[in-house]
Amino acid sequence: MRYVKWTVLAILAAIVTGFLHYTLPQHDVVRIVGTYQERQDLSDWTRIFWATPDDQATGLINRDVQFIQAVKASGREIVYRNEDTGWSWPPYFKFDTANLLARAQDLISTSDNPKWAVVTHYGWRNIYFSSFPNAIAIKPVAGPDVRVIPWFNIVFFVLLAALLFMVRRMWLQFRERALDPALEDMGEAWEGVEERAGQAADEARGVWGRSRAWLMSLKGKPRA
Repeated sequence: MRYVKWTVLAILAAIVTGFLHYTLPQHDVVRIVGTYQERQDLSDWTRIFWATPDDQATGLINRDVQFIQAVKASGREIVYRNEDTGWSWPPYFKFDTANLLARAQDLISTSDNPKWAVVTHYGWRNIYFSSFPNAIAIKPVAGPDVRVIPWFNIVFFVLLAALLFMVRRMWLQFRERALDPALEDMGEAWEGVEERAGQAADEARGVWGRSRAWLMSLKGKPRA
């Protein structure tokens, strides 16, 4: 039972970690090398990796999606999609897809004369599921060695830790004030039931013993 408990907790932790890693903003220092537009099929389950900025998009089987091609300082290629999130999840409220494309095109450079930029995005790149991280913002920087501090994520996790601490304190207080006394009363009531049941059993044994003795005494008397 102990292993089942820890297995369930590990699975829940993995789900929560994956959800946060996909949803929270991440930052890449890259060199933008191109942009393009391509029609994407949205008819299978991989639709969950694409934005649904409006009600019409939920009913479309395919649509045109903008992409931003980039290369990291390590030489690894990365491709971002450029989609509005609108009012849907995750709540980035992105409505400036066209402006972001223009900013990306303005930063296109070559390896001989590179321009570096920080791309803020959410999501994962997976070639097997055809999923692409969605670019949220692009900001030019001086070079590939710039250090990006994820202030939003830091504040988020601090607030999350504070919230979990408060929930735990509330649960401990609720348990101390309500659950523990109730369980204690139930335990005392059960002990009382067991005690009364034991007394009843003793009385029954006493009655049975007296009755048996009386019957035996009758058997022992001679007949007239």
